[in-house]
Amino acid sequence: MSSLDTVATKIITEQEQVVGPLAWDVAKRIQGLSFTDHEATIKGSAKQVLEQLVKAYEGLFGSASREVCRDAISAMRPQLDEASLPEVLK
Repeated sequence: MSSLDTVATKIITEQEQVVGPLAWDVAKRIQGLSFTDHEATIKGSAKQVLEQLVKAYEGLFGSASREVCRDAISAMRPQLDEASLPEVLK
């Protein structure tokens, strides 16, 4: 699992803490994400997939969901290449 796959999985699991299993249902609608045992794998442009994921949560649950996404990856940020992250996560 790549670090960006871990980012996607962490975002989804943190959203799950807030909205329950609906978080996985939303994530499964994102083109470019596949799933195995509650782990996400990004296929294609990680930056675009992560942006779509964050925006899908924000569209359904409001701007607070964007903050949940940012908080979810805050501990991982030092190990991530900032250029690989979409603006919605910065």
